[in-house]
Amino acid sequence: MWAPRNRSNGCCPIKVLSIALRNSLSSPSDTNTALQPDTKYTGEESLTIFVDKSKLSRGQQNGGTSNATAGLLTLEALHQLAASYFIDRDSTLRKLHHLQIASTAIKVTETRTGPLGCSNYDNLDSVSSVLVHSQENKVQLQGLQAILPSYLRSNFVQAALGYIGCNAEGQFVCKGNDCWCQCSKEFPQCNCPEADIHSQENYLERMREAWRQENQEFQESDEFQNFMGKLPTQSALNSSRIQQLWRTDSALQQRYRQLESRVSLLLSKTRRTANKLFSLSKRCRTQPKIVSPRERPLSYWLQFTLSILYCSENNQLGFYAEELRTCACPYESSSCQGVIPCKVGDGHRCASCSVDNRTRCSSCNPGYVLSHGVCKYAVPNPTDHYLGFETDLQDLELRYLLQHRDGRITTHAIFVSNDVRLNVWFDPSWRKRMLLTLKSNKFKSNRIHMLLGVSLQICMTKNSTLEPVLSVYVNPFGGSHSESWTMPINQNGYPDWEKTKLDIPLDCFNWTLTLGNRWKSFFETVHFYLRSRIRTESSQGNDTVYFEPLEATDASQNFGYMKIHSMQLFGYSMHFDPEAIQDLILQLDYPYTQGSQDSALLQLMEIRYLVNRLSPPGPLPLDLFACLLRHRLKLSSSEVQRILTTLQTFSAKQLFYKEYEAAKLCS
Repeated sequence: MWAPRNRSNGCCPIKVLSIALRNSLSSPSDTNTALQPDTKYTGEESLTIFVDKSKLSRGQQNGGTSNATAGLLTLEALHQLAASYFIDRDSTLRKLHHLQIASTAIKVTETRTGPLGCSNYDNLDSVSSVLVHSQENKVQLQGLQAILPSYLRSNFVQAALGYIGCNAEGQFVCKGNDCWCQCSKEFPQCNCPEADIHSQENYLERMREAWRQENQEFQESDEFQNFMGKLPTQSALNSSRIQQLWRTDSALQQRYRQLESRVSLLLSKTRRTANKLFSLSKRCRTQPKIVSPRERPLSYWLQFTLSILYCSENNQLGFYAEELRTCACPYESSSCQGVIPCKVGDGHRCASCSVDNRTRCSSCNPGYVLSHGVCKYAVPNPTDHYLGFETDLQDLELRYLLQHRDGRITTHAIFVSNDVRLNVWFDPSWRKRMLLTLKSNKFKSNRIHMLLGVSLQICMTKNSTLEPVLSVYVNPFGGSHSESWTMPINQNGYPDWEKTKLDIPLDCFNWTLTLGNRWKSFFETVHFYLRSRIRTESSQGNDTVYFEPLEATDASQNFGYMKIHSMQLFGYSMHFDPEAIQDLILQLDYPYTQGSQDSALLQLMEIRYLVNRLSPPGPLPLDLFACLLRHRLKLSSSEVQRILTTLQTFSAKQLFYKEYEAAKLCS
């Protein structure tokens, strides 16, 4: 590769590797400098070795130097070092520097002009190049590209870089502070060091296995097993209680800190390896898929402890849901759930669990009594036996369930209408009647129903000027339609319809009426009367004006079509015992014991108050209690009136008498 160019005399200063390169092009051993392929030659780099031949021969023949390295110094060795400069400049310069220190026979200088000079080895730059006084003793050896024609030099340098940097599998390219190989067709993956990538992937797999092993060893350690053995089993534990016990176990704390330290080291190694892997595969056709383990926090081990306690039956380990007090098991065929003890705490929780059956209470806190292994209020509502009223749902929870149309509060009512069919277009320019009824007075006599909200999906044709208007009537316990009360929508604090545009091509809206706990009421059938008004803009301003459509069915008077896509009621069902209430009424005339008549009257008064309290807003509450007696107990009108009169007479005899009035609804 090297072509010496001899001059007249024998002493031979050797000039090696005079390379004319493109602007900002690094040497073959440096791949951190950008290649700008469209620039002209603007730099030169050369290595010159000045040799004193007399000292060199004396050193060889007589051993004139005491250094063993200088003893190896021959002209042939210098030529070999000069030839290796093109391949590995830094190592070559380092060797020459050591030889220059050990012997006075040579002096070396490296010359760089222009923007070149990317070497990290700069110890030879300050060496004087004028040591030998006789100019006849110089011999110069230059790089091959120096004797090539100028039009071949660029190709030669590119080929040399491709051979060295790309293993002759592509063309070496540098742009934007980044260098890579432009692969030839025969080697499309020349930029992808598959062996290195495979090695890093194997290392990651070993790190994952080491992470798994560390966690497994902690789980099987004596410290953790002893901690599990000391946990109390007489009552249900939660994560807070587990954490308190964890922090009082010094041996477990020390073992856990050891786990944290080891896992942290493994994860840092994993992150560094993953970064290397992404860097190596930057120009590969496919990117690596890395699954990196995570450090398991203390909350994980607290949850894991609960799962071992309560979800490790049948050789399976499930996941313990603390809020639901149930286990999520990995297989459906067999359960992993073991015995979950009762909850011990304040209020309605147990004071202690039963020894025979840990899932049930054995004693209760003050103010509560034990009933079938459960703690209940010591003074229950006297009407609970006859009629249920309340639900555990709070207002915010109810609103959330209504907005999401949750199935837990969906009531499956029957749609009845002679005027409209669901999901069928119709001309709404006259009044339409629709019913949603449960018919529970016929098929479910032991249940009454509470209405929480109403939802309709109403669609209209494009560019329709019609605006639907809904009137809603509620029949609380059955009977004729005349025994229904009208919802005072948007009056006296009563809620209004909420309209929401549906994200579908049709012009459809959700109409939702949310009653919630404040305005909930009994219902058996809900009547919807639909009429329409025509919407138009006022000629005098931007106000919207509505007017009633004509009753005529002339097609020219049609202002659009409408359809009811769906109708839904939301609420819940409650316990109702008509026979128990009938028994109370019988005691009015045939008391069982002394005082049982007064007790029955007091209970009927309480039931009347609770039932009529769920009336809509108005000057007087509706007498829904009379409707309950009339239509759910099937009493005659005269019998209902007699009961009401008896209640009125009895209340007038009480010390704190207050006259009770209610508006009549049912005949």
